[in-house]
Amino acid sequence: MSPDDTTVVSVLEVGGTHVTAASVDIETRSLRFGRSFREVVDGDGSAEEILSALVRCAAHLSTRTGRWAVALPGPFDYERGIGRYEGVGKFDALRGFDLRAALTPSLPGATTVSFWNDADAFVLGEWWAGAARGHRCVAGITLGTGVGSCFLRDGRILRQGPGVPPEGRVHTLRYADKPLEETVSRRALRRAYARATGASPPDVREIARRARQGDRAAAGVFAETFSALGSVLGPLLAAFEPTVLVVGGGIAGAWDLVAEPLRAGLTEADPARNGPIDITSAHQPAQAPLLGAAYLATACGEPLDRTAQL
Repeated sequence: MSPDDTTVVSVLEVGGTHVTAASVDIETRSLRFGRSFREVVDGDGSAEEILSALVRCAAHLSTRTGRWAVALPGPFDYERGIGRYEGVGKFDALRGFDLRAALTPSLPGATTVSFWNDADAFVLGEWWAGAARGHRCVAGITLGTGVGSCFLRDGRILRQGPGVPPEGRVHTLRYADKPLEETVSRRALRRAYARATGASPPDVREIARRARQGDRAAAGVFAETFSALGSVLGPLLAAFEPTVLVVGGGIAGAWDLVAEPLRAGLTEADPARNGPIDITSAHQPAQAPLLGAAYLATACGEPLDRTAQL
C-alpha cells in the first residue's frame, strides 16, 4: 500500500440491476482518477451469481486499501452484513445470507468491510460533496424501485425526532390507505400507466419519453405520482425544517417531469411553510452513494452513530 492509499476507501454500490466500484479519495472528496466501474447484477439471481458480480466489479480497482465500504438497499442487517430481503422484488436469494463472510475474502486487500444503506450514503455524499454542501439540515430521497430517504442535521443521520419518519424511512409511510411505494415506485408508475392506457406498460424511461412528446396519460401519471409524494413529504418537512431537499435515484433522471408536481404537492400540503427550502436534483447522482459510503466508513464521518437522535 502506497502512503497516499491511507486516504482512499474502496467502495461498492449495489443496486437491483448493477454494481459500481470506485476508489474514493477522502482528502479531495472525489473518485480516484475520476473513474468508476460497473457490472450487471441480476437482482433475481442466486446468491452465488450476485456475489460473483460484486467480486468481478471489485477486481477492477487497482488501489489496494484495507478499508472497503458497501452501499446497498434494505432490508439488510448492516451491522452484521446479512440480508433480510423478503417480498421486495429483488435479492431474495440474499435473505439470511452472510454477505460479509462471503465477500470479504474476495475483496482485494480487504481488512475491514462495512455495510451502509444506499439512501443514507447518497444523501451523505450530496451533503459532503454535492447539492447539499454547506447546509446544516438536509432531507434527501431516492426514487427507483422504491423510495429511499435520509434526514441529516450537521452530518448526523437522524432516525427519529420532529419530522423524521420511523427509522428515517419514508417508505414506511402510507398514501391513500396504502403503503407509499404502491403509489411512488418504478412498479407503481408502470402500473398506473397500464391502467390509464389499457396497454402493457413500458419501463419508466419510455413513459417519460412519451410524456415529453405529448402523451397525456404519461404526463398525468408523473403529475399524479409526484404530487402524491409531495403531499406525503409536506408535513414531514414542515416539522423537520430542512433548508434543502435533494432528490436522486434513477427516476430523478426525469427531473423535468418530477420537479413541478413534487413542488406543487409540497405547497398544497404546507401552504404556510416557514422559511425557504431548496428543492433540487442531485449534483452527483452517480457518485454520491460512493462518496457517502466512503465518508461513513472513515473517521471523516464522525460522528458515525447509526441511531443518532435530535
